[in-house]
Amino acid sequence: MKLEYYSYTNETWNQELDSTMDSQNTLVMVFGSSNLQINEDALKDINNAFSTSVIVGASTAGEINMDELQEDSFVVAILQFQNTKIRLYSQHIDSTKDSYLIGTKLAENLLEKDLKSIFVLSDGLNINGSQLTNGFNSILNDNIIVSGGLAADGDQFKSTWTIVDGVRKTNYVTAVGFYGDYIQVGHGFQGGWDKFGIQRKVTRAVDNVLYELDNKPALDIYKLYLADKAVELPASGLLFPLELQEDEKKDTKRTVRTILAINEDEKSITFAGDIPEGSLVSLMKANHNRLISGAFDASKQVKLDSYNNEPILSIAISCIGRKLVLKQLIEDELEATLENLPQKTKQVGFYSYGEISPLSSGECDLHNQTMTLTVIWESDAPLT
Repeated sequence: MKLEYYSYTNETWNQELDSTMDSQNTLVMVFGSSNLQINEDALKDINNAFSTSVIVGASTAGEINMDELQEDSFVVAILQFQNTKIRLYSQHIDSTKDSYLIGTKLAENLLEKDLKSIFVLSDGLNINGSQLTNGFNSILNDNIIVSGGLAADGDQFKSTWTIVDGVRKTNYVTAVGFYGDYIQVGHGFQGGWDKFGIQRKVTRAVDNVLYELDNKPALDIYKLYLADKAVELPASGLLFPLELQEDEKKDTKRTVRTILAINEDEKSITFAGDIPEGSLVSLMKANHNRLISGAFDASKQVKLDSYNNEPILSIAISCIGRKLVLKQLIEDELEATLENLPQKTKQVGFYSYGEISPLSSGECDLHNQTMTLTVIWESDAPLT
């Protein structure tokens, strides 16, 4: 595998794009500002230089370039595979209710006997991320790694995009499949938030819309905890996610859910993933040291047993809530992700509205307020 990465800031590339890497087995990953005007020329340059390559990308709440945070920019990784086949499939989102079906369609269209991994990028506002991942899980075996994230547009919650056929489009999910024995994909995820307040029961919810906690309007309870920050909802909700526990058993799965929207008339809150009725939830707040330690632990989870000094790419996808909390400490989180990875690792990524990464069971799941890593290399492949 040949690997290059680029940065586009202030209407200038850090170096000239290497169009000799263009091929049908080249993957171009683009993570960029939601400001369309800023990056229009950059996307044209990419399409011109890599006209036959597979191009995927998403809008962000901040771009990750190695251990640095960029904004109003593009970060781009170019991976030219020698012995790995890649395939792209995209699906339009007609309704959030179709999220499960979209996951099944993407999985069915990419599934072949030698499929090893799928990387997914989705519109961040018009998707139910947990239903999307459930759709993948209904089709794929647990040994097929599915990872990725939901696009963002800072803390605006207005419009996000993914790249489809070289064009930025809203309301789409794109997925690229990796095939063959040479592709290697490692992964890890970790949070680092602290619970506060009492645990409450979800007494009314439909899919990812929460209406009542302990038989009281959910939005009223949330505002009570947020106090003076309530007027800044939904953005301020990113600082106070929910930990979701599906039942009272100690070993039950726990996930974190973050706010996408509120409805003042219904007193409801829309989250990035499902909030099942009968489940237990607790509000969470930030602990700076634990967030940074969580990023370090995510990198420790990446299995590198088969790595043998090949070119290697880390795709870091972290939640916008972590960025808002860490502020000037944000690059401490990015430095922590690289501490346990090989010295020659290149890293790109973005701050998102949701992260997709496998659980210990192998099934993929939607995560919120979490640092996730997808690490890619190609083993025993002759370099050109």
